[in-house]
Amino acid sequence: MRTAYISHDEFLKHDMGPGHPECPARIYAVKDQLIASGLFDFLNQQQAMKATRAQLARVHSEDYINWVFEKAPKSGLVDLDGDTLMNAYTLDASLYAAGAVVAAVDLLMAGQVDNAFCNVRPPGHHAKRQGASGFCIFNNVAVGAAHALDQYGLERVAIVDFDVHHGDGTQDIFQDDGRVLFCSTFQHPFYPHCGADSGNAHIINVPLPAGSDGESFRAAVSEHWLPALENFAPQMLLVSAGFDAHREDDIGGLALREADYLWVTEALKAVAKRHAQNRIVSVLEGGYALHALGRSVMTHVKSLSNL
Repeated sequence: MRTAYISHDEFLKHDMGPGHPECPARIYAVKDQLIASGLFDFLNQQQAMKATRAQLARVHSEDYINWVFEKAPKSGLVDLDGDTLMNAYTLDASLYAAGAVVAAVDLLMAGQVDNAFCNVRPPGHHAKRQGASGFCIFNNVAVGAAHALDQYGLERVAIVDFDVHHGDGTQDIFQDDGRVLFCSTFQHPFYPHCGADSGNAHIINVPLPAGSDGESFRAAVSEHWLPALENFAPQMLLVSAGFDAHREDDIGGLALREADYLWVTEALKAVAKRHAQNRIVSVLEGGYALHALGRSVMTHVKSLSNL
């Protein structure tokens, strides 16, 4: 497989203050592990471009986009929702994060790569059509999915989300759009305290109780995600790849291991091979135990690239 790695140095400048778990070191943790494993040099390395306002407006309201631009500080920190802050570099980082997913879709649709991993921050899956939330400002994976649908005329795009937190922003954006199948596993009850009973025919939510391990996660994917994906036959898969369900990550209470991320990646690759010409775009969401994050992403990307 030809796998793109898309990132940008601007992600290192977005900083929400000392002690905040969503920190610049996350980018280093991923890249350093890919380098140490010898995998990095085999990836098609690309630099993200900024998403345009028009690309953002496919999934966010104009009022919200304008509000974010207006709130962006020239110095210091501005609090958007209690968990999500902006410094002088956050707006650019947010535009590059969404733009990385757009670039990944473009690369796949041009046939230049088979799949892509976007090492980005801030994450995106809690960002709703009209609001920032949970460290997220623009919904990166949603921007990419909408780009695949509207720019390339795809009729069916799937988003799968294995972050420890429910991707409530992604669900909010695509709740009434049957062109997008959204499959999510998440710890419940837990932040953002929703999702357990809000699915529909194309929103497949599988809540997991605290303490759930890889066996429970694999059963959820096998029994709920995979049949839905087969029936839907997506033309592209996007992955909200949050690694905070790892047993070493104390932000949550699930107990996944690297082997579980390998297993789900292989399962998604099989779906993509059957229905989507191998097209998978994976986008970093959560993951705050840095060593576990690096190892998990390396395992995930190694599987994507068949190395």
